[in-house]
Amino acid sequence: MPTYIALIQEDADGIFRVSFPDLPGVVTAGDSLDEAIEEAEETLEYVAGEWTNPDGSNQLPMPRSMEQLQHDPDFAEAADGGHIVEIDYEADE
Repeated sequence: MPTYIALIQEDADGIFRVSFPDLPGVVTAGDSLDEAIEEAEETLEYVAGEWTNPDGSNQLPMPRSMEQLQHDPDFAEAADGGHIVEIDYEADE
C-alpha cells in the first residue's frame, strides 16, 4: 500500500490547506486539522480514480519516501511551519 505525504498549512483565515508533493495540482482543505486529514484521504481516493498520465496510463505516480522528500529543497521550504501527514492509499487490485 503506497503512502503519500500530505503537507498541511494553516492560513491566516484558519483554513487548513492540503497539498501532495508527489501529486502536483492536487489540493484540498478543511476547517480543522482533523477535517483536512479526512479531506486529504478522500481527495487521494477520488484523484486515483480520475488520474491520467501524459502517456495515457492512469496509475498514480509512486510516492517518494520521507527520506527522499527531505532532500528536496522545494519540499523543505513548503513544509516549513506546517504539518506533514502520511496518507495510506490502498489501490483496487
